[in-house]
Amino acid sequence: MSTTTLLESGAWVLSAIIAVWLVADLVRTGRKHSEDFLTSTVEDIDELSGEGAGG
Repeated sequence: MSTTTLLESGAWVLSAIIAVWLVADLVRTGRKHSEDFLTSTVEDIDELSGEGAGG
């Protein structure tokens, strides 16, 4: 095996590890927080709590 082949294989393995980590994080975040929380903005949260930036 040449050095190039080893580096290429290592890059694919690292890429697969990162992909698995991203999917696991996606699932964990989806279970921990509601969809309403994940799609809201800071301004939405301020309006719901009665606070505003204009005060």
